[in-house]
Amino acid sequence: MLGKLNKVAGKSVTVTLDDVLNLSQVNHLSEGEQPSIELTVLDKRKISPDQRKKIWALINDLCSYTGDTPDYWEDEFKWRVQTAFGESPFSLSNCSVTTAKRMILVILDFLFEEDIPFKTKIWDSLPDDFPRQVLCLRHRQCVICGNHGADLAHFKAVGLGRNRHRIDERKMYFMTLCRNHHQEQHNIGINNFCKKYHIKPIKLSDEDLLRFHILTRQRLKELQAND
Repeated sequence: MLGKLNKVAGKSVTVTLDDVLNLSQVNHLSEGEQPSIELTVLDKRKISPDQRKKIWALINDLCSYTGDTPDYWEDEFKWRVQTAFGESPFSLSNCSVTTAKRMILVILDFLFEEDIPFKTKIWDSLPDDFPRQVLCLRHRQCVICGNHGADLAHFKAVGLGRNRHRIDERKMYFMTLCRNHHQEQHNIGINNFCKKYHIKPIKLSDEDLLRFHILTRQRLKELQAND
């Protein structure tokens, strides 16, 4: 549903909806539990030249690998953005900043999924703008070298006096590391490791914790009940 954001006070917000909220539908969607919502602020900023440059650089890298034409993959990725995020048809000449970010994320996700190489300088320019860690988590690839079958590393070590069965993963930060880089992380310490490779472990949403099989739905309900 759409509406207007009227007031923000700390973690509390007041929203006036454009239409009357159907409470029975809300209860159905939340399966009788307290409903969770997602607040998205409409982005009216236009795509930047740098974003457009990155999109075409990634598409051209893909076409160099497949032999396809850029127009084909432009249309394919636009369709994927529209399907995944509920976007209306858009143009790369005047779409929003958010739509452009989603386009780059969809392209990167595809390149990761299909193990298609792209220029390192493009990837190195993305960490501040895109969830690099999420892509690596999703595909279990090392965030440093890209090797598959990476370990899930916690920013704060699990074990050594901490009960694995009592920790709350919702409060932890994660990254994926191959065995070699995971061992290096233990050898030099997590803070030195993150500074050396310029990476930032991330906290995951409840949905991502379930998606990445870090938590079971039952365990998540137990943690929520203790909040």
